[in-house]
Amino acid sequence: MTAYLGSRALYTLLTFFVVVTVVFALLRAAPGGPFDGERRLPPEIEANLQAAYGLDQPLTTQYLRYWGNLLTGDLGPSFKQKDFTVGELIAAGLPISLGLGLSALVLALMLGMGIGITAGLRPGSNLDQGLMAVTNLNLALPTIIAAPLMVLIFSVGLAWFPAGGSGSARHFVLPAVALALPYVAAIARLMRGSIASARLEPHVRTARAKGLSEARVVWRHMLPIAATPLISFLGPAAAGLLTGSVVVEQIFDLPGIGRYFVQGALNRDYTLVMGVVIVYAGAILTFNLLVDLAYGALDPRMRLRS
Repeated sequence: MTAYLGSRALYTLLTFFVVVTVVFALLRAAPGGPFDGERRLPPEIEANLQAAYGLDQPLTTQYLRYWGNLLTGDLGPSFKQKDFTVGELIAAGLPISLGLGLSALVLALMLGMGIGITAGLRPGSNLDQGLMAVTNLNLALPTIIAAPLMVLIFSVGLAWFPAGGSGSARHFVLPAVALALPYVAAIARLMRGSIASARLEPHVRTARAKGLSEARVVWRHMLPIAATPLISFLGPAAAGLLTGSVVVEQIFDLPGIGRYFVQGALNRDYTLVMGVVIVYAGAILTFNLLVDLAYGALDPRMRLRS
Protein backbone atom coordinates (compact mmCIF):
# COMPACT_ATOMS: atom_id res chain seq x y z
CA MET A 1 0.00 0.00 0.00
CA THR A 2 2.94 2.33 0.72
CA ALA A 3 4.29 1.92 -2.82
CA TYR A 4 0.85 2.58 -4.28
CA LEU A 5 0.46 5.71 -2.14
CA GLY A 6 3.89 6.96 -3.18
CA SER A 7 3.27 6.43 -6.88
CA ARG A 8 -0.09 8.23 -6.81
CA ALA A 9 1.33 11.13 -4.78
CA LEU A 10 4.24 11.50 -7.20
CA TYR A 11 1.89 11.46 -10.18
CA THR A 12 -0.23 14.16 -8.48
CA LEU A 13 2.78 16.42 -7.88
CA LEU A 14 4.03 16.02 -11.46
CA THR A 15 0.58 16.83 -12.83
CA PHE A 16 0.37 19.94 -10.65
CA PHE A 17 3.80 21.08 -11.90
CA VAL A 18 2.74 20.62 -15.53
CA VAL A 19 -0.56 22.49 -15.01
CA VAL A 20 1.15 25.51 -13.44
CA THR A 21 3.81 25.59 -16.16
CA VAL A 22 1.35 25.32 -19.05
CA VAL A 23 -1.02 27.97 -17.65
CA PHE A 24 1.90 30.34 -16.99
CA ALA A 25 3.07 29.95 -20.60
CA LEU A 26 -0.42 30.36 -22.07
CA LEU A 27 -1.13 33.55 -20.13
CA ARG A 28 2.13 35.12 -21.24
CA ALA A 29 1.50 34.05 -24.86
CA ALA A 30 -2.01 35.56 -24.96
CA PRO A 31 -2.30 38.91 -26.77
CA GLY A 32 -2.60 42.03 -24.67
CA GLY A 33 -1.40 42.74 -21.17
CA PRO A 34 -2.71 43.63 -17.72
CA PHE A 35 -2.20 47.35 -18.28
CA ASP A 36 -3.87 47.60 -21.69
CA GLY A 37 -7.13 49.50 -21.85
CA GLU A 38 -9.32 51.64 -24.06
CA ARG A 39 -6.95 54.53 -23.39
CA ARG A 40 -3.33 53.49 -23.66
CA LEU A 41 -1.05 54.61 -20.85
CA PRO A 42 1.94 56.84 -21.60
CA PRO A 43 5.01 54.69 -22.34
CA GLU A 44 6.94 55.85 -19.28
CA ILE A 45 4.05 55.07 -16.92
CA GLU A 46 3.52 51.64 -18.48
CA ALA A 47 7.26 50.94 -18.19
CA ASN A 48 7.17 51.87 -14.50
CA LEU A 49 4.20 49.55 -13.91
CA GLN A 50 5.92 46.72 -15.76
CA ALA A 51 9.01 47.21 -13.60
CA ALA A 52 6.99 47.42 -10.37
CA TYR A 53 5.41 44.03 -10.99
CA GLY A 54 8.53 42.45 -12.50
CA LEU A 55 6.98 42.04 -15.94
CA ASP A 56 9.99 43.63 -17.61
CA GLN A 57 12.20 40.70 -16.64
CA PRO A 58 12.81 37.63 -18.84
CA LEU A 59 10.09 34.99 -18.77
CA THR A 60 12.41 32.43 -17.19
CA THR A 61 13.13 34.83 -14.33
CA GLN A 62 9.41 35.55 -13.87
CA TYR A 63 8.66 31.83 -13.93
CA LEU A 64 11.28 30.89 -11.33
CA ARG A 65 10.30 33.81 -9.12
CA TYR A 66 6.64 32.77 -9.29
CA TRP A 67 7.51 29.24 -8.19
CA GLY A 68 9.62 30.63 -5.36
CA ASN A 69 6.71 32.74 -4.11
CA LEU A 70 4.24 29.90 -4.63
CA LEU A 71 6.26 27.52 -2.47
CA THR A 72 5.99 30.04 0.38
CA GLY A 73 2.21 30.39 -0.12
CA ASP A 74 2.40 33.81 -1.80
CA LEU A 75 0.14 34.05 -4.86
CA GLY A 76 1.18 37.64 -5.54
CA PRO A 77 -0.78 40.87 -5.90
CA SER A 78 -3.72 41.40 -8.21
CA PHE A 79 -2.81 43.62 -11.17
CA LYS A 80 -6.29 45.09 -11.48
CA GLN A 81 -7.68 45.03 -7.94
CA LYS A 82 -4.71 46.82 -6.41
CA ASP A 83 -6.11 46.97 -2.88
CA PHE A 84 -6.15 43.18 -2.57
CA THR A 85 -3.74 40.32 -2.97
CA VAL A 86 -4.74 37.22 -4.90
CA GLY A 87 -4.78 35.25 -1.67
CA GLU A 88 -7.28 37.68 -0.12
CA LEU A 89 -9.59 37.53 -3.14
CA ILE A 90 -9.52 33.74 -3.21
CA ALA A 91 -10.08 33.54 0.56
CA ALA A 92 -13.19 35.69 0.13
CA GLY A 93 -14.65 33.70 -2.79
CA LEU A 94 -13.55 30.15 -1.99
CA PRO A 95 -16.16 29.46 0.76
CA ILE A 96 -18.93 30.38 -1.70
CA SER A 97 -17.59 28.04 -4.39
CA LEU A 98 -16.89 25.20 -1.97
CA GLY A 99 -20.31 25.52 -0.35
CA LEU A 100 -22.02 25.49 -3.73
CA GLY A 101 -20.00 22.52 -4.99
CA LEU A 102 -20.48 20.52 -1.79
CA SER A 103 -24.23 21.18 -1.77
CA ALA A 104 -24.51 20.10 -5.40
CA LEU A 105 -22.45 16.95 -4.73
CA VAL A 106 -24.58 15.90 -1.75
CA LEU A 107 -27.76 16.57 -3.73
CA ALA A 108 -26.46 14.62 -6.74
CA LEU A 109 -25.50 11.65 -4.56
CA MET A 110 -28.81 11.53 -2.72
CA LEU A 111 -31.01 11.84 -5.79
CA GLY A 112 -28.78 9.86 -8.14
CA MET A 113 -28.36 6.91 -5.80
CA GLY A 114 -32.06 6.89 -4.93
CA ILE A 115 -33.14 6.91 -8.57
CA GLY A 116 -30.47 4.39 -9.61
CA ILE A 117 -31.28 1.90 -6.86
CA THR A 118 -35.02 2.15 -7.50
CA ALA A 119 -34.60 1.63 -11.24
CA GLY A 120 -31.93 -1.08 -10.86
CA LEU A 121 -34.15 -3.23 -8.65
CA ARG A 122 -36.80 -3.33 -11.40
CA PRO A 123 -34.88 -3.43 -14.70
CA GLY A 124 -37.07 -3.23 -17.78
CA SER A 125 -40.16 -2.12 -15.87
CA ASN A 126 -42.20 0.98 -16.71
CA LEU A 127 -40.77 2.67 -13.60
CA ASP A 128 -37.24 1.92 -14.75
CA GLN A 129 -37.87 3.28 -18.24
CA GLY A 130 -39.59 6.41 -16.93
CA LEU A 131 -36.82 7.24 -14.45
CA MET A 132 -34.10 6.69 -17.04
CA ALA A 133 -35.95 8.88 -19.55
CA VAL A 134 -36.00 11.74 -17.05
CA THR A 135 -32.30 11.32 -16.22
CA ASN A 136 -31.40 11.23 -19.92
CA LEU A 137 -33.16 14.57 -20.30
CA ASN A 138 -30.96 15.99 -17.54
CA LEU A 139 -27.87 14.79 -19.39
CA ALA A 140 -29.05 16.33 -22.65
CA LEU A 141 -29.77 19.72 -21.07
CA PRO A 142 -26.53 21.59 -20.28
CA THR A 143 -26.24 23.76 -17.19
CA ILE A 144 -25.85 26.93 -19.21
CA ILE A 145 -29.40 26.36 -20.55
CA ALA A 146 -30.99 24.76 -17.49
CA ALA A 147 -29.92 27.53 -15.11
CA PRO A 148 -31.58 30.45 -17.00
CA LEU A 149 -34.72 28.31 -17.45
CA MET A 150 -34.86 27.71 -13.71
CA VAL A 151 -34.51 31.43 -13.06
CA LEU A 152 -37.30 32.14 -15.53
CA ILE A 153 -39.65 29.56 -13.98
CA PHE A 154 -38.89 29.59 -10.25
CA SER A 155 -37.71 33.18 -9.79
CA VAL A 156 -39.52 35.29 -12.36
CA GLY A 157 -42.66 33.20 -12.85
CA LEU A 158 -43.34 31.61 -9.46
CA ALA A 159 -41.17 33.91 -7.28
CA TRP A 160 -40.15 31.00 -5.05
CA PHE A 161 -36.41 31.67 -4.97
CA PRO A 162 -34.16 34.70 -5.56
CA ALA A 163 -32.71 35.06 -9.04
CA GLY A 164 -29.22 35.94 -7.81
CA GLY A 165 -27.03 37.00 -4.94
CA SER A 166 -25.85 35.25 -1.79
CA GLY A 167 -27.74 36.87 1.05
CA SER A 168 -29.30 33.71 2.50
CA ALA A 169 -29.50 29.94 2.09
CA ARG A 170 -32.45 30.38 -0.32
CA HIS A 171 -30.08 32.08 -2.78
CA PHE A 172 -28.13 28.82 -3.16
CA VAL A 173 -31.05 26.49 -3.86
CA LEU A 174 -31.37 27.11 -7.59
CA PRO A 175 -27.58 27.25 -8.23
CA ALA A 176 -27.04 23.96 -6.37
CA VAL A 177 -29.87 22.23 -8.24
CA ALA A 178 -28.72 23.57 -11.62
CA LEU A 179 -25.17 22.40 -10.94
CA ALA A 180 -26.24 18.98 -9.64
CA LEU A 181 -28.74 17.95 -12.34
CA PRO A 182 -26.28 16.47 -14.89
CA TYR A 183 -24.51 14.55 -12.12
CA VAL A 184 -27.80 13.25 -10.75
CA ALA A 185 -28.35 11.67 -14.16
CA ALA A 186 -24.83 10.26 -14.41
CA ILE A 187 -24.90 8.76 -10.91
CA ALA A 188 -28.40 7.35 -11.49
CA ARG A 189 -27.34 5.61 -14.70
CA LEU A 190 -24.19 4.26 -13.04
CA MET A 191 -26.02 2.96 -9.99
CA ARG A 192 -28.85 1.50 -12.06
CA GLY A 193 -26.44 -0.67 -14.05
CA SER A 194 -24.47 -1.70 -10.96
CA ILE A 195 -27.58 -2.63 -8.95
CA ALA A 196 -29.10 -4.53 -11.88
CA SER A 197 -25.88 -6.54 -12.14
CA ALA A 198 -25.44 -7.03 -8.37
CA ARG A 199 -28.95 -8.41 -7.91
CA LEU A 200 -27.92 -11.46 -10.00
CA GLU A 201 -24.89 -12.31 -7.85
CA PRO A 202 -25.05 -15.73 -6.12
CA HIS A 203 -24.60 -14.35 -2.60
CA VAL A 204 -27.51 -11.94 -3.18
CA ARG A 205 -29.75 -14.82 -4.24
CA THR A 206 -28.63 -16.74 -1.18
CA ALA A 207 -29.48 -13.82 1.08
CA ARG A 208 -32.95 -13.60 -0.43
CA ALA A 209 -33.40 -17.38 -0.06
CA LYS A 210 -32.63 -17.06 3.66
CA GLY A 211 -35.60 -14.71 3.99
CA LEU A 212 -33.71 -11.47 4.64
CA SER A 213 -35.68 -8.29 4.13
CA GLU A 214 -35.28 -6.45 0.83
CA ALA A 215 -33.78 -3.42 2.57
CA ARG A 216 -31.14 -5.58 4.27
CA VAL A 217 -30.31 -7.35 1.03
CA VAL A 218 -29.86 -4.02 -0.76
CA TRP A 219 -27.82 -2.21 1.90
CA ARG A 220 -25.70 -5.10 3.19
CA HIS A 221 -25.19 -7.30 0.13
CA MET A 222 -25.84 -5.30 -3.05
CA LEU A 223 -24.75 -1.74 -2.31
CA PRO A 224 -21.11 -2.53 -1.34
CA ILE A 225 -20.62 -4.15 -4.76
CA ALA A 226 -22.55 -1.51 -6.69
CA ALA A 227 -20.78 1.38 -4.95
CA THR A 228 -17.30 0.51 -6.28
CA PRO A 229 -17.82 2.11 -9.73
CA LEU A 230 -19.47 5.08 -8.00
CA ILE A 231 -16.38 5.70 -5.86
CA SER A 232 -14.18 5.85 -8.95
CA PHE A 233 -16.63 8.35 -10.46
CA LEU A 234 -16.61 10.66 -7.43
CA GLY A 235 -13.20 12.15 -8.23
CA PRO A 236 -14.11 13.44 -11.70
CA ALA A 237 -17.58 14.35 -10.41
CA ALA A 238 -16.23 16.47 -7.57
CA ALA A 239 -13.77 18.11 -9.96
CA GLY A 240 -16.51 18.80 -12.48
CA LEU A 241 -18.76 20.32 -9.83
CA LEU A 242 -15.98 22.63 -8.66
CA THR A 243 -14.98 23.81 -12.13
CA GLY A 244 -18.56 23.83 -13.41
CA SER A 245 -19.51 26.34 -10.75
CA VAL A 246 -17.80 29.04 -12.86
CA VAL A 247 -20.81 29.17 -15.20
CA VAL A 248 -23.35 28.90 -12.40
CA GLU A 249 -21.70 31.66 -10.38
CA GLN A 250 -21.86 33.99 -13.37
CA ILE A 251 -25.52 33.25 -14.05
CA PHE A 252 -26.65 33.60 -10.43
CA ASP A 253 -24.23 36.44 -9.58
CA LEU A 254 -22.51 34.55 -6.78
CA PRO A 255 -19.25 36.06 -5.44
CA GLY A 256 -17.21 32.85 -5.77
CA ILE A 257 -13.76 32.36 -7.23
CA GLY A 258 -15.31 31.51 -10.59
CA ARG A 259 -16.27 35.16 -11.02
CA TYR A 260 -12.71 36.21 -10.21
CA PHE A 261 -11.43 33.76 -12.79
CA VAL A 262 -13.61 35.25 -15.53
CA GLN A 263 -12.75 38.82 -14.55
CA GLY A 264 -9.05 37.99 -14.38
CA ALA A 265 -9.09 36.35 -17.80
CA LEU A 266 -10.83 39.34 -19.39
CA ASN A 267 -8.48 41.83 -17.71
CA ARG A 268 -5.30 39.80 -18.31
CA ASP A 269 -4.77 39.72 -14.56
CA TYR A 270 -2.06 37.08 -14.71
CA THR A 271 -1.63 36.49 -10.99
CA LEU A 272 -5.37 36.27 -10.30
CA VAL A 273 -5.95 33.74 -13.07
CA MET A 274 -2.93 31.74 -11.96
CA GLY A 275 -4.15 31.76 -8.36
CA VAL A 276 -7.62 30.50 -9.26
CA VAL A 277 -6.19 27.83 -11.56
CA ILE A 278 -3.86 26.66 -8.79
CA VAL A 279 -6.79 26.36 -6.37
CA TYR A 280 -8.87 24.48 -8.95
CA ALA A 281 -5.97 22.21 -9.93
CA GLY A 282 -5.07 21.52 -6.31
CA ALA A 283 -8.66 20.63 -5.43
CA ILE A 284 -9.15 18.43 -8.51
CA LEU A 285 -5.89 16.56 -8.01
CA THR A 286 -6.63 16.09 -4.30
CA PHE A 287 -10.08 14.67 -5.08
CA ASN A 288 -8.64 12.28 -7.63
CA LEU A 289 -5.86 11.21 -5.26
CA LEU A 290 -8.33 10.45 -2.47
CA VAL A 291 -10.51 8.45 -4.86
CA ASP A 292 -7.48 6.50 -6.14
CA LEU A 293 -6.48 5.66 -2.58
CA ALA A 294 -10.02 4.62 -1.66
CA TYR A 295 -10.27 2.52 -4.81
CA GLY A 296 -6.89 0.94 -4.09
CA ALA A 297 -8.03 0.04 -0.57
CA LEU A 298 -11.20 -1.57 -1.93
CA ASP A 299 -9.61 -3.31 -4.91
CA PRO A 300 -6.15 -4.87 -4.30
CA ARG A 301 -5.72 -5.34 -8.05
CA MET A 302 -5.17 -1.59 -8.41
CA ARG A 303 -2.25 -1.69 -5.97
CA LEU A 304 -0.68 -4.69 -7.72
CA ARG A 305 -1.08 -3.06 -11.14
CA SER A 306 0.56 0.14 -9.83
